[in-house]
Amino acid sequence: MKNTGGRSAARRIAASTGIGAVVAGSLLVPGTAHADPTREEVEERIEELNTESASAVEAFNQAEEDYEVAQTQYEELEEQVGDEEERYDELREKVTQFASATYQSGDLNSTTNVLTSDGPEGLLEQNADLSYLSETQQAELDEFGESAERLFSLKDEAETALEDAEESLEEAEEAKDEVEDKIEEQQDLLAEFPDADASTEGANDSGGVNTSGASGNYGSALDFAYAQIGKPYIYGGTGPNGYDCSGLTQAAWRSAGVDLPRTTYAQAEVGTRIYDINALQPGDIMFFYPELGHNGLYAGNGTMVHAPRTGRNIEEVGLAAYWAGQFQFAVRL
Repeated sequence: MKNTGGRSAARRIAASTGIGAVVAGSLLVPGTAHADPTREEVEERIEELNTESASAVEAFNQAEEDYEVAQTQYEELEEQVGDEEERYDELREKVTQFASATYQSGDLNSTTNVLTSDGPEGLLEQNADLSYLSETQQAELDEFGESAERLFSLKDEAETALEDAEESLEEAEEAKDEVEDKIEEQQDLLAEFPDADASTEGANDSGGVNTSGASGNYGSALDFAYAQIGKPYIYGGTGPNGYDCSGLTQAAWRSAGVDLPRTTYAQAEVGTRIYDINALQPGDIMFFYPELGHNGLYAGNGTMVHAPRTGRNIEEVGLAAYWAGQFQFAVRL
């Protein structure tokens, strides 16, 4: 039942991207002189942090997915536990009746054992000594203990799964928030320079129209994506007021009648992979960074529509300035 994908992803991101190093590297030691960074250095740092942020956000999304699954399973198990408790009570009543009958027959020691046993485990341990019971009664007593064992097993399983999912979600959220704070610091530094960072070159966040010529499902998905241009990037956003990267691609293709998984990791496993960026067709889903932490919809003519990161809006952007160098592959549905 356990699904620790979110926790594994969060720990993988923390280890591989060096989030702890991000924090340490950004702190100044009192009394130590440091030269002001150049615009190029700030932009390079932002690019590194964008990679980390994209992966951290998708790890958070995966952890949320895992938590929702665990919560649903917990609720289902709670219902099963309720059924087992009813069964437990019924069988306990039967055992009590056995004990009462034995008391009437004068076998007080055995009766006392049954009535004072510390739960079903104690009854099971004494089962071999209860020779006064018939085979049918012995079977009922065995069933009593087995019912209790199922009950306790279900409770343990439900509690453990939900606790694991909650821990995974907390770890992923902490990693996500930490790297996003670092990006904000670097963006404040960048604002002191006259030029924007390289990843925004060619960006258009003032609205747009799908001119790719794509038809069918591809055209529908792109029409939807273009209609979202200008809406904000939102952590975990699935619309309609804002989206994160995989939330946008999921919603765009849903509008075309195709259901996609929630995260970039899962979406990367759907469809046919295209590794040649020059072979892309409008509507293909592009994936970026080694951790596959970001994706967007190819829009033709060397552009894509995507939800970039916190503080930015959904945009149409050229690939040549930055994203082509981060491209891993695309999937065609």
